[in-house]
Amino acid sequence: MRQHPISPVTEPLQYRAIGVVRGVYQPEDPEQLTRGRLLTDDGGELEAVVLGRLLTLMRRHLDLAEPHLWVVYPRTRDEGTLHLQLVGVWEPSTLDSEAQTADEPPSDSLPEGDDYFSIRGELIFTKPESNDLVIKVRVLPKPDGSRPTPFKVQLKGDVPLQHLRHFLALEGRRRGQELHVEQIEVIGPVSQRGNRGGKGRRGAGAGAGGGGGEPGRMQAGGKEPVRNEAGRKEPVRNEAARNEPGRGGPMLPVVPTPGESSSGSLHRGAISRPSR
Repeated sequence: MRQHPISPVTEPLQYRAIGVVRGVYQPEDPEQLTRGRLLTDDGGELEAVVLGRLLTLMRRHLDLAEPHLWVVYPRTRDEGTLHLQLVGVWEPSTLDSEAQTADEPPSDSLPEGDDYFSIRGELIFTKPESNDLVIKVRVLPKPDGSRPTPFKVQLKGDVPLQHLRHFLALEGRRRGQELHVEQIEVIGPVSQRGNRGGKGRRGAGAGAGGGGGEPGRMQAGGKEPVRNEAGRKEPVRNEAARNEPGRGGPMLPVVPTPGESSSGSLHRGAISRPSR
């Protein structure tokens, strides 16, 4: 029996962005559950979409009028709002047949608590004085060999400038529409492929989520911007980190592209499997 909806990390440079949020899912259309909002206990309303076979589970087994602990992939919008992709629900007391017959059924709560997030990726922007940072998360290639565009997750946390272009493992907590960092582990620098912009190339914006490139910022008391190295490409380092079916749980080395459907059944009431 799985004890946690988020799979353990199997590779040091394993990209991912995943978390759990408790709330009541309210679809825009009762007949079409794919799009709606998540009403949280703190009075928040979060944009949400439903991926994969979770739809079948919701229709057959979940009372949508009640709150559930949803397994989610986070996306952050330019306007500072949090968008969630619902991929599973953690409720072994009602969804796990083994748990229902056990002498001591497992708890539906997690040691980390509600609103916990695990974000792993490359630090491409940090502004310690305002506690703003941006992590780039790379996505596995599609079956046809094409590489989806990496996406960015905005967080609140104090990360020094010397960790730019380093791979970070972050543990965070949702507060309203923001993700706040609680623990940081610096794994190491991310290898870069060339420097097409040259050493004198400036950052393209003044803050996270702005402009047509990665944001830059001015050094305190100086005139030269701290570059976030916009436009550089680096090899995907986590392709060997895929959890193959039948090797201990759902495949969660990285998140799927926005709108990509999931495949596979819910793993003992925990989480559905995203497609490779």
